[in-house]
Amino acid sequence: MGIIVVGLSHKSAPIEVREKLYFPEDTLPDALRKLMSYEGIRESLIISTCNRVEIYSSVQDSAQGIDRIKQFIADYHGLSREALEQSLYVYPDAQGVRHTFRVASSLDSMVLGEAQILGQLKDAFDIALKAKTTSTILNKLIKKAISVAKRVRTETKLAEGAVSISTAAVELAKKIFGALEGKNVMLLGAGEMAELAAQHLLGNGVKNIMVANRTFERAEELAKEFKGDAIRFEHFPDALMMVDILICATGAQQYVVKRDMVSKALKERRHKPIFMIDISNPRNIDPEVDKVDNVYLYDIDDLQSKVDVNAEGRAKEAEKAEELVTLEVETYLQWERALDAVPTIVDLREKVEEVRKRELDKTLGSLNNLTEDQMRAVEAMSQAIVNKLLHAPLVVLKQAASAPGAGDNTIAIARRLFNLDQELKRPGHDRAAGSRVKEETEHGQGSKNPCL
Repeated sequence: MGIIVVGLSHKSAPIEVREKLYFPEDTLPDALRKLMSYEGIRESLIISTCNRVEIYSSVQDSAQGIDRIKQFIADYHGLSREALEQSLYVYPDAQGVRHTFRVASSLDSMVLGEAQILGQLKDAFDIALKAKTTSTILNKLIKKAISVAKRVRTETKLAEGAVSISTAAVELAKKIFGALEGKNVMLLGAGEMAELAAQHLLGNGVKNIMVANRTFERAEELAKEFKGDAIRFEHFPDALMMVDILICATGAQQYVVKRDMVSKALKERRHKPIFMIDISNPRNIDPEVDKVDNVYLYDIDDLQSKVDVNAEGRAKEAEKAEELVTLEVETYLQWERALDAVPTIVDLREKVEEVRKRELDKTLGSLNNLTEDQMRAVEAMSQAIVNKLLHAPLVVLKQAASAPGAGDNTIAIARRLFNLDQELKRPGHDRAAGSRVKEETEHGQGSKNPCL
């Protein structure tokens, strides 16, 4: 059983492709359940943001798992496999572990060192936990990834001076307007990215912030926080004539800002410029809007060049972070390899315990007039003998399983030496069973989905 990551990001596909594969948050539980119905998929988690769509799975067979995940993506979004192949990347096994840690640590982000991706990964993990589509392998992987990300943030300076999407948008606005004092801003959507953009704009002297959101109560809440005005979503086209800067970040699955409404607003404001940033995925501002005179429209991919300039200054810190990730990947892989020994260890203990109890019963049955204390002493001695005899073989099994390449042979020899498969009527050791035993040991019987 191995880890598989299949997906695409701002590095492999433009926004026009990414938005076709986007999973709205409220559809994730259903999508996860459908993915789990595909043969060979043991566990699954989906992260879907403006910059990436990735599926993390533990699978019985890597080649089959990759094929099934690609087929699921094509089936779910109604696309052909051929249309997907050139944009999708695949990271199996150790590569998948490394990629997961790099994503959590923002080493794979458009903005090196940004903190938002870690929160998005936690949210995706929480959804998968509630949907009960993760177990031992993915739970360990994601919790380890979160731990690695925290180490990167505390032990390197990768996050210092990081230009976020929202700050990049502010810098672009300054290039268009010069100073931002006195400018009117509209937030279309009240999510985290819109809120961050508003904070940066306020810090640069904007006059007023209007908030339009499909949930009016949320619009009122955010507008109050910024001492601005809440607008009902259906009324935002009428307010565009007052807007100098529009930040669009809604969860809509179609264009909500269209060319005709923008053209009308430009006439009403006597063609004074409007700066628009569409940080939605899928995009919510029709690209045709960019053809209107005095409209400056940027989507999330357009911000890449601005972000890259600042990223150069953090290259050395990124190198330190990569070294840390490499060390943590090996630690995780040692844990994963050790799972192979667990079924054999359990079987060996079971066999030895059966022998111990059987021989103890015979001995106690042949001894008369023993007191309760004496019988307990004899039993304690039998347990001590068993534990001492088992100690060295169990240590060797654990060490061999943790080392790359040596574990399978040592485990096979141990099973033959102790005749485990025949005497216990087991069809050979099963790593999935080992995962379950390991999980019960770490989290308590039956605790399949421990929370963060």
